[in-house]
Amino acid sequence: MKRCRFALLFLCGAVALAGCSPKGQESTGPKSESLKLAPAHEAGNPAPTVSNEGLTFTPAPGWIEETVSSSNRQAQFKLPRAGGDSEDAELIVYYFPGGGGTPQANVDRWIGQFSGPDGSAPRNTARITRKSIGGIPLTVVDVSGDYTNSMMPMGQPGGSKANYRMLGVIAEAANGPWFIKLTGPAKTVAQWAPSFDTFLNSIRRK
Repeated sequence: MKRCRFALLFLCGAVALAGCSPKGQESTGPKSESLKLAPAHEAGNPAPTVSNEGLTFTPAPGWIEETVSSSNRQAQFKLPRAGGDSEDAELIVYYFPGGGGTPQANVDRWIGQFSGPDGSAPRNTARITRKSIGGIPLTVVDVSGDYTNSMMPMGQPGGSKANYRMLGVIAEAANGPWFIKLTGPAKTVAQWAPSFDTFLNSIRRK
């Protein structure tokens, strides 16, 4: 009887010790309280900034600088109308952080905003040249005809404008393409074309 009682006591003690064993011994991983995600950037360690390797340029004399009307416009100018024209020309410099499309896609879209005498896009008469200024590749589009602005702000009247001309440029900067559009009555654009060329020659990387 004593031997059986001793064995029973020993067995109960073993079970009690097993019940007190820490569950952490079953896994070498951390406790659940330590599974907290640390912030990506601790205090005192700011997030890395993206280098803005854009463009600089010098406006030509006679251009009237205006307040940009959207965040994608980097600069906006009014170019006073030539004698006999009813409207001023405008020059806008665009940059879209998301990209803005390939040069060819923009060339096609710009030409498609114009129509010739037969109503079709003047693809055969539009002049497209490619060159480099300051190491920056440029695609230059010169197109004329009846103009319909597909980027007309809401609330402004649409419709086409007869005898218009656009000098459009895609500048391939390190941070993506920049877009430059000089648009207005053909006579006014012709008046400002030399200063536009001077403007293009001033483009440099930041």
